[in-house]
Amino acid sequence: MAKASATAEKEQKEQAPSEEAAQADSQGQVTAQQVELTEAASDQAGGGKSTGSSGKLDIVLDMYVPVTVTIGQTQIPVRRLLQLGPGSVLKLDKPIDTPADLFLKNTRFGTGDVVVVDGKFAIRIKQIIGTGNGDTAEK
Repeated sequence: MAKASATAEKEQKEQAPSEEAAQADSQGQVTAQQVELTEAASDQAGGGKSTGSSGKLDIVLDMYVPVTVTIGQTQIPVRRLLQLGPGSVLKLDKPIDTPADLFLKNTRFGTGDVVVVDGKFAIRIKQIIGTGNGDTAEK
């Protein structure tokens, strides 16, 4: 019987914040709940080095990330966009001797020259930009 009573009290405590939150939302107020967090062991938080940590890093090092190369940009009115078709030419903003920009998730990380390797476009890296010097792509 004591177990059923404790369970009922626990359910009431869990429902009470939900009811209060619903009332607060209808009044335009926000409620916050206190949460208790336990501290992670130092090797799990990355502070210590454990034997298996290098294996975990290998997973990240083997991941593929998309790299975007831009050779230039342009802006055109929608009317012109609708007129585009095979054979249309779009003039870009960069001179031909300017290196292409390399982006990783909209952050510029380098520059390079466009080359052809085995019949496919490729980039010869000219410069890797360190942290703090990268430009963000404008979209």
